[in-house]
Amino acid sequence: MIEPKPAVQPSSSTGAGPKKRRFGGTQAQIRSALKFYKVMAYLTGAMLLLLCAELVARYGFGQYLFAGGTNAVTGQPFAFGFADAEPKGVLGGVNLSVTVLIVHGWMYVVYLMSNFRLWTLMRWPFVKLILLALGGVVPFLSFIVEKKFHAEVEAELAANPEAASRY
Repeated sequence: MIEPKPAVQPSSSTGAGPKKRRFGGTQAQIRSALKFYKVMAYLTGAMLLLLCAELVARYGFGQYLFAGGTNAVTGQPFAFGFADAEPKGVLGGVNLSVTVLIVHGWMYVVYLMSNFRLWTLMRWPFVKLILLALGGVVPFLSFIVEKKFHAEVEAELAANPEAASRY
């Protein structure tokens, strides 16, 4: 008769410790992804703060940020600054308020790609990807999250130097 074995094998006293840490890439790949993530975190965070300031100007004071065009009231050329949203304060010109919205949106998409690349190379749990993604939509959070995860990546690479050698 076959003796049943427990589902969890007891750890042997031969020194078999915890499971070895493995990364999804080499140290160079991880450091490259970390650098790209850091740049995108700072750019996206700065654009998010600019977006928040623009939204306060738009909804709090009824002003848009314009560059160029003609002042609708005086007919004088308009160089750069805030103008009324309704009725339209500037004719022609570039509405920089809308430009900030669009640029932040596309920058956030690239930021998400940098998050995904770092997350896959580090083989982190899914919750960390969600935390990384929230950094681009909550003001100031991208700076905090970047600092925390940058230190964590550096610590994991230093603690497991052989885990990244794949090739």
